[in-house]
Amino acid sequence: MNIQLILFFVLAAIAAVTSVMVITRKNAVLSAVFLVLNFFALAGLYLLLNAQFIAVVQVIVYAGAIMVLFLFVLMLLNTETEHGLFVDKRGIKFFAILISAFVFVQLAFLIFKGNPSRTLTADEAASINAGTIQTIGHHLYTDYIIPFEVAGFLLLAATIGALVLAKKKFE
Repeated sequence: MNIQLILFFVLAAIAAVTSVMVITRKNAVLSAVFLVLNFFALAGLYLLLNAQFIAVVQVIVYAGAIMVLFLFVLMLLNTETEHGLFVDKRGIKFFAILISAFVFVQLAFLIFKGNPSRTLTADEAASINAGTIQTIGHHLYTDYIIPFEVAGFLLLAATIGALVLAKKKFE
């Protein structure tokens, strides 16, 4: 067993367990913490797939910015009144368990009976190289420099506009 396979099983187990913990916790803040841990496990899986840029974006955007937004919303809402919504709905619970078991059987079939190919085609090798930060940076600063600069100026104009609107008067 090589280290990549061991890391895959560890990160996949963390992702699976934390995803179950997200939907089974009664405390919404605790669910959000498990969701952050799930995001980090997914970022690790992206790193194993040689998609470094997506892994970094996963951590910065989702585990950072989006989760801060979720926590602010959770703290502003009163979630204590929502516990009794699904108390008398046995049909929904049975249907959710049935769908979950069906998806689990499908995944188990794919894992144990699937036959992955061992050789990489030229397109697959190119797609592995496409996710690296070096390749993305090279294309961004050579092929797409004009759209990149235009997006930068638009963001700068939006920032200046927000500052002007937020400020009452200039000194």
